Amino acid sequence: MFLELSNDQQLFRETAVRFIETKSPLTQVRSWHSDPAGYHREWLAKAAELGWFAQLIPESLGGGSISGHGVVDTSIIALELGRFVQPGPFLSMNLVVFALAQSTSEAHHDTMWAIAGGEIVATWAWADADGNRDKGAGVHASKSGDGFVLNGVRGLVQDAQSADMLLVVANVDGAPAQFLVPANAQGVTVSPLQTLDLSRRFAEVSLDGVQISADALVGETGDTSVLERQWQIANVLLCAESIGVIDWLFDNTVEYSKARTAFGRPIGSYQSLKHIMADLGLYVELAKAGAVAAVESVQSGGEEAQDAVAMAASFVGDAAVLVSQEALQIHGGIGYTWEHDLHLFLRRARANSLMFGSPTWHREQLVAQHGL
Repeated sequence: MFLELSNDQQLFRETAVRFIETKSPLTQVRSWHSDPAGYHREWLAKAAELGWFAQLIPESLGGGSISGHGVVDTSIIALELGRFVQPGPFLSMNLVVFALAQSTSEAHHDTMWAIAGGEIVATWAWADADGNRDKGAGVHASKSGDGFVLNGVRGLVQDAQSADMLLVVANVDGAPAQFLVPANAQGVTVSPLQTLDLSRRFAEVSLDGVQISADALVGETGDTSVLERQWQIANVLLCAESIGVIDWLFDNTVEYSKARTAFGRPIGSYQSLKHIMADLGLYVELAKAGAVAAVESVQSGGEEAQDAVAMAASFVGDAAVLVSQEALQIHGGIGYTWEHDLHLFLRRARANSLMFGSPTWHREQLVAQHGL
C-alpha cells in the first residue's frame, strides 16, 4: 500500500509476515474458528513482543514507533493482518493503548504497558446496542460517592469474551467520557454474538449497576478530542486491513484466471474477464491511494483528517465488497466451497465495510459536516 518504506519499516513488515506465516497461517486460523476466544494468548503475547501494540505510545512515555510515525507503522501491520485474515484484538488493543497514553494517570500508564506487552487483553466498547456510534449516549455514568455507577449497553464489542479490561465509552450528565472497567466486574454481562467473520469474535456487553472508582475515568469528562482521534485511527487501521484483504483477493483471482482453463484457453484470456479484472485492479489501486492519504492525514493530525477518513472509509468499504464479490464470481464453483480460502476473505471484507460505520454512513457524515 505504501510506495516507499524505510529499511526499518520494511524489516518491521517482513518480521510480521514471517511471524504470521510461522505461527498463524490460514490452516491455524481455520483451527481457531471453533475456539471460544478465536485466538491463543500465547500467540498474542508473541505478537506483543514484536511491538504490534506499542507503536502508538509516545516517546515521552518511553515508547516510540519504528519510524516515529506511529499511525503509519501500525497501519503496516494492519495491512498484513488483512492479507492473512488474522484473528485477535489488534485494532481494539491499539485503540485502548492510545487512549491510556493520553491520560495523566500513572496507573493508566502501567495498564497501558501491560496491554502493550500482551499481559492484559483490552477492548474498546464504543458502539450502541445496534453497533452504531453514539458517543457514549447508550451508557450512563452517575456519580456515586468517590466513584461512578455505570448502566447501559455496548454493542459490537470486539473480543469482549476474552478481554480482561473494557474501555467503555459512556456519558456523565450528557458529556462523553471513557472508563476502564474490569471485564469480570460485578454487573458486567458479556453475551456473544453470531457474526459473519469466522475469525473474529464480537459480543454485546451489558452494564447493570457496575461500580467503579474515580480512577477508572480515562481523561477528562466532555473532552471529545481523544475520542475523535481514536475514531480516526480506528478507521484508517481498518482501511489498511481491508487493503490487505482485497490485495489478496485480486492477486489470487488473477492467478486463478491464468491457471483455470475453459474450452482449451485460460479463462483470463477471455475479453469479458479481462475487462472485469482491469476494473478491479483500478478499484484496488484507488482504494490504496485513498487509504494512504487518510493514514498520512491522521498521522499529521491536520484539519483535513476527518474528511480524509470519511472519504477513505466509504470508498475502501465499497471497493472491498465489490472486489470480493467479483472474485467469487470469477472463481466460479470452487469459490463457493468451504475448503477454498476465498470465503474467509469475503467474510472479512464485508464485515470490515460495516465495522466502524457503513460507506453510506461515512458519506452522510461528510455531507452533514459541510452542510450539504
